[in-house]
Amino acid sequence: MTAIHPTALVDSKAQLHESVSVGPYSVVGPHVRIAAGSSIGAHCVIEGHTTIGRDNKIFQFNSIGAIPQDKKYAGEPCELVIGDRNTIREFCTLNIGSPGDAGVTRVGHDNWIMAYVHLAHDCVVGNHTIFANNAQLAGHVHVGDWAILGGFTVVHQFVRLGAHSMTAMCSLLFADLPPYVMCQGQPAAARSMNFEGLRRRGFSPERIAAVKAMQRALYRDELTLEQAKERIAGLSQNHPEAAADVAIMLDFLVGTSPQRGIVR
Repeated sequence: MTAIHPTALVDSKAQLHESVSVGPYSVVGPHVRIAAGSSIGAHCVIEGHTTIGRDNKIFQFNSIGAIPQDKKYAGEPCELVIGDRNTIREFCTLNIGSPGDAGVTRVGHDNWIMAYVHLAHDCVVGNHTIFANNAQLAGHVHVGDWAILGGFTVVHQFVRLGAHSMTAMCSLLFADLPPYVMCQGQPAAARSMNFEGLRRRGFSPERIAAVKAMQRALYRDELTLEQAKERIAGLSQNHPEAAADVAIMLDFLVGTSPQRGIVR
């Protein structure tokens, strides 16, 4: 395995595809599995029960698979699972899960994770997301596909961010951020819907019109959350092409606890 630098310490029990490269002074533990085409930069520590998929680019000075920052953790064999084609820039910390949840921290495919990002225990990150520098997730946070977190975004534990949502720089989230919504502030408040992002992803005018209608129901017409859900449920009749988008929103809102609520 000539792609492993001679100063790297790779445990003999680690399972690395022959095409994996490991940079100088990096450490890879015995329970680590790394699939084909992935590269590990210099001075990284990959430990714990960590599985890394294909064609990931992990830059230098990362801590991947360390135990959770949870005082209740007592050495249980929890996991970190990272999908394919992710980019993880410098000084990120991705922890394994905890026994208080599913025991697994998950990162999907094609995510762009910039420097100094923290993903705490039991976080679940979808696909095609962007985490700008210093975005910080507390434990048990769920992030939907195509979400974008601005720099220095901080997310409280158990909060969820819906698909195609977006946070501005220095946003502080204590409540769930519904799909398609853009927020900003401390605490974060809804500002608009992510219309430009949807256009770039090929959303048709009819689908965007449905998202605008959802915005009116949630934020413009002074409805309760239950009233807004009822109105949104009827949108697929007038916007059949957007039936899947309406379903995404309804599924998200159904999972919002009354105690936490949504970003308003």
